[in-house]
Amino acid sequence: MTGLRKHTEPCYSTLQGVQLFQSISRFFEIGFAARLESPLESRDTTYRVMFMNQQLRQPTGRPPNSLPTIDVVIPAFNEEESLPHVLAGLPSPPVRRVVVTNNNSTDDTARVALEGGAEVIMERRPGYGSACLAGLEFLRHNDPPEIVVFIDGDYSDHPEELPRVIQPIIDDNFDMVIGSRILGNREAGALLPQARAGNIVACNLIQWLYRFRYTDLGPFRAIRWQALERLAMQDRDFGWTAEMQVKAVRGGLRITEVPVSYRKRIGVSKITGTLKGTALAGYKILWTVFRYSWGE
Repeated sequence: MTGLRKHTEPCYSTLQGVQLFQSISRFFEIGFAARLESPLESRDTTYRVMFMNQQLRQPTGRPPNSLPTIDVVIPAFNEEESLPHVLAGLPSPPVRRVVVTNNNSTDDTARVALEGGAEVIMERRPGYGSACLAGLEFLRHNDPPEIVVFIDGDYSDHPEELPRVIQPIIDDNFDMVIGSRILGNREAGALLPQARAGNIVACNLIQWLYRFRYTDLGPFRAIRWQALERLAMQDRDFGWTAEMQVKAVRGGLRITEVPVSYRKRIGVSKITGTLKGTALAGYKILWTVFRYSWGE
């Protein structure tokens, strides 16, 4: 894909990845987990995270015709059952356009996306980040929006909460908003233990290395298009969300989190649903967080 830089990364076995992830998890859980359980207790002005617990509401103070253009990117791999629910739940307005990246699906993901009114592009290189990058490349050459929203196609997030996620950008001049599953309401069993442990480790590692506090690396997020372009995103798989968040801190973006609801996904997770996926994702996320602290 044009304009995207490539990088090489060391390869580790699944067993080594598991051992590394478990060791670092134990270290950080001992030192920091208690603070993440009560995120509102920290008021250190070093952090610019604003925890917004207000009721879901549409952005206010602007007539509808003055809203910025908002497009949604959905990376999708075998989501034919869940994707129609996601597309039906996205509010339009404010959403102008939905782009679904079909990432080598072997089912009817592309067909149901088209039937749901989305624009569908194909990305044959596997990987969550690859699918997101392909979606951005399409937008880049087809009237890019002012704000881009990312949401998964598995219906674990609540697409109808999109106004809550974009509101701080529209009304409060933030550059990026992370939908935090930790701050929001979660269905029992929706956020698997390994995913929650990974969040604890990664978020506290970011706090330690970058002096900025996140509570989640959740996929439901919004960012100004121009700010996203300055981040020069590269990661093609599990490190996508972590890369965006650490680069946003390093780039001086105004960042906030809002609580979002979370439920059990439709189907089995391709990442945390398997031991191999959990190990690889854990290693890649930690590698990404460390990598950009070295000054790249």
